Amino acid sequence: MSAYLEENKARFLEELLTLLRIPSVSADPDFSDELAKTAKFIADKLTEAGADKVEIMETKGFPIVYGEKIINPNLPTVLVYGHYDVQPPDPLDLWNSPPFEPVIKKTDLHPEGAIFARGACDDKGQMYMHVKAFEMMIKEDRLTCNVKFMLEGEEEVGSENLGPFCRKYAEKLACDVVLISDTSIISNDVPSITTGLRGLSYLEVEVTGANRDLHSGVYGGAVANPINVLSEMIASLKDENNSISIPGFYDDVQIISAEERQKMNEAPFNLEAYKSDLEINDIEGESGYTTLERTSIRPTLDVNGIWGGYIGEGAKTVLPSKAFAKISMRLVPNQDPDKITKLFTEYFKQIAPKSVQVVVTPHHGGQAAVTPTNTPEYQAASLAMQSTFGKEPIPQRSGGSIPIVALFEEVFGVKSVLMGFGLDSDAIHSPNEHFGLFNYYKGIETIPYFFENYAKLKV
Repeated sequence: MSAYLEENKARFLEELLTLLRIPSVSADPDFSDELAKTAKFIADKLTEAGADKVEIMETKGFPIVYGEKIINPNLPTVLVYGHYDVQPPDPLDLWNSPPFEPVIKKTDLHPEGAIFARGACDDKGQMYMHVKAFEMMIKEDRLTCNVKFMLEGEEEVGSENLGPFCRKYAEKLACDVVLISDTSIISNDVPSITTGLRGLSYLEVEVTGANRDLHSGVYGGAVANPINVLSEMIASLKDENNSISIPGFYDDVQIISAEERQKMNEAPFNLEAYKSDLEINDIEGESGYTTLERTSIRPTLDVNGIWGGYIGEGAKTVLPSKAFAKISMRLVPNQDPDKITKLFTEYFKQIAPKSVQVVVTPHHGGQAAVTPTNTPEYQAASLAMQSTFGKEPIPQRSGGSIPIVALFEEVFGVKSVLMGFGLDSDAIHSPNEHFGLFNYYKGIETIPYFFENYAKLKV
């Protein structure tokens, strides 16, 4: 471990804890001031670390923090992307400690301790690794590439304003590679690099019956109950094999060869440990595919939230006028999110009975992305992990979505490297999200090696 990192570990940790105490929830307008406060904190730390031209750049939504250090225009430029906004912490009663009061606790997977807080892993902890690694490179005179930072505050709500921002400032943001830490490794002793991401179509459905809530005794059995109808419609979206029933949904799905599927399933994976960690008796998914395949190379359809009627204390016997659900579809290469949204909308309205009215509202989406492993940027990341983990990382497709990867390739004409350090078990988007101290420091230690390797390989 670098002497500078060893000397400053306590400060690096305390700064992250301070950052995690700011509730930068982008989905809730009530937290707008907190997002502005978060942006300023990061901008100040970038300046202190040695970045030049640090700016808090306004968008139609939440600001983007930009900073740079150009040491030689003839050297390669690395654009570091991350996000400082976080998911809502709900449901609060399932947290073992307050989500914005970070605590450090030991776990079976993190015997050295893990930080429990919303945003600890996704993505404040992983984003802040880059700020501290940059500081370390400056202090130790190890910066071998030009570096630019673009840290946004809207990733958790679809990055709606990032595309226009990137196109407007394409020249300012010009780079040779985008470096992102918003993914995971297989385990702390089995490093991996994400080489594929699923796309996304995210939407909301509204089912309306009568023009008002009705007495369930007077009208029950004679008038459609939107919650019942919505539940039946959702159930019909999958068949007995857990395949999605929407006509045309699989038309463009990329076919993965038997050889690649076999290689994919050679990655370390313990099904019993997987079930034990989640406290489930069995797994469920599309027939004919393994768990690793279901969470990476196959598309999905899931209900993320459903509500309607009376949910307060006690009883209120009503037929609700409306019922709602939020639905996400994870997509694989060649599936177009706009096309999938259209297919869903048409089918969902088609299967609705005449007794209700249906509205489908698209929210956001993005393309799937696959990155090659034979490029200088991938090799630079692989060698960096070998330097700090002591073994070659495994290339692995992820089930998650980072739609901006396709955006960066379109606008900047460059590939992204997804060099994350979290674990799938870190409960991102869930209560008790956490990030291991080992992972935080290992990221700070590894990132400078990426810069050094990329400067040598990008010739």
